[in-house]
Amino acid sequence: MDCCIVTALGSFASLYALLHFVCFIFADADFTLLWSSLFGHRPESKLKGLVVWITGASSGIGEELAYQLAKCGSRLILSARREDELNRVKRGCLERTNLQDADVLVLPLDLLERTSHEEKTKAAIQFFGHIDVLINNGGRSQRSLCLETSFDVYQALMELNFLGTVSITKQVLPHMTQRGSGSIVSVSSLVGIAGAPLATGYSASKHALQGFFNSLRTELTEFPNILISTVLPGPVQSQIVQNAFTEELTRPVAAAGNQEHKMTTSRCVRLMLVGIANNVKEMWIAKQPFLLFYYTWQYAPTFAWFITNLLGRKRVQHFKAGLDADSAYFTKPKTS
Repeated sequence: MDCCIVTALGSFASLYALLHFVCFIFADADFTLLWSSLFGHRPESKLKGLVVWITGASSGIGEELAYQLAKCGSRLILSARREDELNRVKRGCLERTNLQDADVLVLPLDLLERTSHEEKTKAAIQFFGHIDVLINNGGRSQRSLCLETSFDVYQALMELNFLGTVSITKQVLPHMTQRGSGSIVSVSSLVGIAGAPLATGYSASKHALQGFFNSLRTELTEFPNILISTVLPGPVQSQIVQNAFTEELTRPVAAAGNQEHKMTTSRCVRLMLVGIANNVKEMWIAKQPFLLFYYTWQYAPTFAWFITNLLGRKRVQHFKAGLDADSAYFTKPKTS
């Protein structure tokens, strides 16, 4: 009898492991987030009526966040530097949903102008009365080699991606602690836990965000209804490459390259909203094999370094040759 029980338990464990392995092959997010997407709260019910402030809302992930949140019935504060683009996004929100003009506030904001952040926060709170969710999405990436990159680029990346985000967070957080509830969601990156060539400054700024918000989360244990969440997307189809810093502050990226191998923006944002609705503290969002890198870095860092060095060398070689570095990890880049 005991032998039969052991055999049955062993068979169940093997089947359970096989099922998880098969699921992982097709996964595009960590298991906690995927479980929430299947069995957790729906964003349409949890986020309806909430006031959500989105930075970097004029394009890419921020723009898609606005559209999907509008469909959930959230009231929106849209911020970025380009007011004309924010108005375009607002019109898109109103055309797609039943939201009214007063449900969407266009609030131009420059993350580098930190002296204006207190005034902008007061304006947002005055307009809606409160802020339920702050999504720190504003920032820029980088495509350049360290030896060729001006120090000004590194300073700009830290000022924008890290200090700008911290500044807005510090303005909104007292409002949330006073109310005893709220969510602060910050878009980091895969390179926030695993460095990548051509992105030394960008990776450093995202590592800084990870450290800041992980520490902040532990400081707020007396506020259990305040969610501090970080989102770590892998490659996503957006305008982040087009807007990236290069060797010099004023030099644009020569070509954005092929985006087909990257996750769609709509899928990334849908997973983000699922995570917010279910209070997920850290979200890993990426197609395979990028998702595998998250887990490899977490559980087998020595092996991860070996693989990263191989792929990193290939990426740098293609970049120096003027080829598409972003798709060079797993595909043969086009030469013309």
